Order: sequence, then structure tokens, then C-alpha cells
Amino acid sequence: MTEPLTTAYDSAFWLTGGAILLLLVLSGFFSGSETALTAASRGKLRAQADKGSRGAQRALVITEDNEKLIGSVLLGNNLVNILSTSLATALFTRLFGDSGVALATLVMTALVLIFAEVLPKTYAITNAEKAAAGVSGPIQFVVTVFAPLVSAIRVLVRAVLRVFGVRADPDSHILAVREEIAGALQLGHSEGVVEKEDRDRILGALDLSDRFVEEIMLHRSRIEMIDADSPVEDILSQSLQSNHTRLPVYRGDPENIIGIVHAKDLLRAIHSMSVETDRSLVEAFAAFKITDVMMKPYFVPETTTLDEQMRQFLSQRTHFALVVDEYGALRGLLTLEDILEEIVGEITDEFDPAADHDLRRTDDGQFIVDGAMTIRDLNRAMDWNLPDEEANTIAGLVIHEAQTIPSTGQVFSFHGFRFEVLARKDNRITRLKIRPLMAA
Repeated sequence: MTEPLTTAYDSAFWLTGGAILLLLVLSGFFSGSETALTAASRGKLRAQADKGSRGAQRALVITEDNEKLIGSVLLGNNLVNILSTSLATALFTRLFGDSGVALATLVMTALVLIFAEVLPKTYAITNAEKAAAGVSGPIQFVVTVFAPLVSAIRVLVRAVLRVFGVRADPDSHILAVREEIAGALQLGHSEGVVEKEDRDRILGALDLSDRFVEEIMLHRSRIEMIDADSPVEDILSQSLQSNHTRLPVYRGDPENIIGIVHAKDLLRAIHSMSVETDRSLVEAFAAFKITDVMMKPYFVPETTTLDEQMRQFLSQRTHFALVVDEYGALRGLLTLEDILEEIVGEITDEFDPAADHDLRRTDDGQFIVDGAMTIRDLNRAMDWNLPDEEANTIAGLVIHEAQTIPSTGQVFSFHGFRFEVLARKDNRITRLKIRPLMAA
């Protein structure tokens, strides 16, 4: 009775058992490596690489081509899993006969699940960067060895996907970096780790390349201008009373902008004409021409991105631009400060009017909003998500949704908010009352 059992536990049994254990270890290594390399933060790996970590540097190189990396790891993992399962089936069949197939399936499922999947992946997620740097050497060797086969598989996979109308983009991870950062900031803010102001500043900087000057410009109806044909006393008085240091100068028609005058240049010119030439102030005013002190206007198309326009401001050493449409008609005005405010929020100084704010909360929990306030500014201030694809301002959003120019007192409900028109001037909605419907 003991001879068959002794024969079963011969050297072949121990060799097969040892091979199965080794293959399980390799399976755990491949599973953990895949998780570590895909979950590791490239930013943290870059920081470690800059400090001299060769493993982190190798991990960065490997993860440059995720498709190739995952293909190689999955190929190795499947090879060792299938081989270990085949050996276990043969071993258990030898020991228990036909029932050994079912027993081998149960045992190998438990072993692979616990020791080759859950355990290594849990460790890899907990210590992603450390694990990624540690396995980068062996995985780099595996990727190199399996490269020809993985390339052939990749061609086959893309061909199959193309049949179903799906095109794989190898550079898609580059485009997803900004979305990953934005998602991390939103998650951090919801968990209380990232302050709202910090989130808004970083997201504002990330959005500059996707937004255009027409979205934040001061509309031409609100631009303060100087008439070049006005008396010098009126020009000087207007410049001194204005809250702005730079003012556009027009002649005849406000659309005909002929220059930009800086208050300092204006005062300097009058001072030099009256003091340095020993003239009286009356004589200096009589000889003064605003065209002698104004600067050449700087025009930009309304389709310029904020990122590009900020570069133009910095390179040309100017902070003031007039926005025109495709026909050259004046659309608005833009300053470098307007762009910076998209990042850091509202910038005010002692010369800015301290009066009415664009947004004010009422005692009953509703909000009085200036119709010209941009949807983006309102969303940032209130942490709302009103859409800004079809309109830039709150008034524009209401007009777009209503498909008409509402009258004072009309009420609308859309996008989860109640909008009441409080004031209208000509065809412009100047003031609105907004209330989230969920708070009702």
C-alpha cells in the first residue's frame, strides 16, 4: 500500500512542486510590477531621479510607452500563470487521478488570487514609487526580450480595434496630464487637503491655453476713451478723474482708435512744456497736442489664447491691447492684469472703485449678480458649475437659455438655478437674482 505513495512523492514531484512555487513568485512579481509602474506618480519618480535614483530613472523610461510596458508584463504574467496551472494539473492528476483536475483548479485559483494578485498588488499600491524603482531593472530586461512579440501583438490589437472604429493614440497620456492634475486638485479640495484659493489659482493657470481673449476682455461699451479733438483741459481732467492710467484715444468715431495715452506721459509733457520752456500754463495748453504724447495702439485678434497673449505682453513690454474681430472692428480691451486675475483672482488697488461688487448675498440666501459678471468668475466665487460654452456672462447665459431678451421681473429655471431679472437697460440685462434650486 505504501509503494504507490512513495512512487508519487519522488524527485519529479518535488521538482514540479518547486517549479509551481517559483512560477507563483514570478506571477506575483509581474502583477505587482504592473500595478507599481502604472500607479506610480511620474512627478515623484522624476523628483527621485533628479536626486540620483537610477531605479526611478529606469521606471520613467519604461513608463514612457505604457502600451509596450503593459503588453510585456501581461505576456510574462500569462505565461507563468498558464504554465503553473498546467504543472499543477499534471501533478494533482498523478496523485488523485481524474478528480485531480478539479482539485488543481481550486488550489491554484486560491494560490494565484492571494499570493500572485492581491498580496503583491496591495503592496505595490501602498509603496508605488518605491516598488516601481525596485522592479524597473528586471522589467526593463523583460520588455527588451519580449519587444518583438509585443510589437506584433500591438499591430494585431490595433488592427482589430480599427475594425470596430477605435483608434489607439500612443500619445494620449501626454494630453491627460492636465486632466490628471485637475482631477487631483478637485479630489484634494473635496477631501479638505487643498484650499479653494490654491485650487483656483492652479486651475486658472492650466486653463490659459484653452481660453481666448474675447472671454475676459472688457466689452467696448464699457471702455473709457479720450476724444482727440477735445480741449486739452477736458483731456487732462478726464485723465486725472479716471481710475485707469492708460486710455484709448479716438478721433471722430469711437471705432477709430488712433493711439493710447498714459497719464504719466500726459502730465510729463504738460510739465515740460510749461516749466522747461518758461511758458505759462495757458500757453502750454494752447500748444499741446495729444497726438505728440500718445503711443501706437496695439491690436490683437479675439481668437488669441490667453497663454499666447500673456507671452506677447511680456515680450513686447506692454500691458494694454485692443481686441478686434475678423473684420477689424473693435470688440473690447484687454490688459495683462486681466489675464493675471484669471489665475490669482481679483486684483484691486487704492484707485479701483470700492463700490458695488459684482456679487452680493441677500439676507434670504439669494445672490444679486451683475449681468456683466462672467460665468467663470461666478463659478469660482461660489463653487458652482454653470456652463460657459455658449455664453461668457451671466446675462448672456440667461438670454441664450431664454432664447429672447427677458423683461424685468421675468423668472427662469435651468441648470439647477433660479434666475430672476432685476434690472435691464436697453437690450442688456444689468442685474440678476440667482438662487440654487436645491436650497429651496
